Order: sequence, then C-alpha cells, then structure tokens
Amino acid sequence: MATRREFGSWLSGPDVPTGETTDRDSLGLPASGPGSRAGLGRRVVALCVDWAAASAISYAFFDLDSWATLGIFAVMNLILVGTVGSTLGHALLRLQVRRLDVSVPHLVGLGRSAVRALLLCLVIPAVVWDTDGRGLHDKAAGTVIVRR
Repeated sequence: MATRREFGSWLSGPDVPTGETTDRDSLGLPASGPGSRAGLGRRVVALCVDWAAASAISYAFFDLDSWATLGIFAVMNLILVGTVGSTLGHALLRLQVRRLDVSVPHLVGLGRSAVRALLLCLVIPAVVWDTDGRGLHDKAAGTVIVRR
C-alpha cells in the first residue's frame, strides 16, 4: 500500500532551487575562503605582475624583444606552476594553481603546466571561460586557480 508521502513526492513536482547556497561550488571547491576559486580581478592582477616581471627580464637581457618576453613568461609559468603551484604574481596575490582530481591536488606537474603555459601564451584559450569561470587553458590542463 502506498503512503501519502510517496504520492506527495511526485505530485508536488520537481525540486526547484530556493536560492539556498551550499558550502561547495560546482567543482567541489569551497564557496569562499581558502581553497575557493579565485576571482577574475585577482587573476588579472597576478597576470600583470607576471608579465611585468617577464618584461623586466627581457629588457635587461634582450632589449625588450617581444618574443623573448613571451618566452620568458612561458618558461616562468611552466617551471613555477609545475613545481611550486604558483607564479610570482600568484604568490603575491595569495593564489595557487591546483589540479582538480583528488589524487594529488597540490602538485600540478610539468606536463600539465606545459599545456597550461602554451595555451596561456596563445591568449585566446585564456580569455574564453567555461560555466565554472575557468579559462580553457585551465580546463585543458585539468587545473583551477584558487585562493590560498
């Protein structure tokens, strides 16, 4: 015999969001605080800091050649993100690049870092975002930038 509760579950229709928020976002990261996704503003400022550092090195050694600047920027991203998980700009703004898979979230590795750095230097993948607010360079590498 069916109970009134069982009929009520399908008679009342589908669950509709009530505007309540959870403590996790769509990627399983905390909604706010340490470990949450970094906002666009902080990411852009970190990018500017990294580009300024690459430009300074390029100016000192390569007369500010644009290809040298781009190469320095790529190598900085490859090595720093791959080994310590953050570039100079990320570190100054208390951000970190993390892997999304749960096995080793803090170690990005040089392979994923190479994919991320190459796509970042192509610019377009970095300025096209998915519904989670991640650039396609992060999506391809399986990474996300979070607050530290």
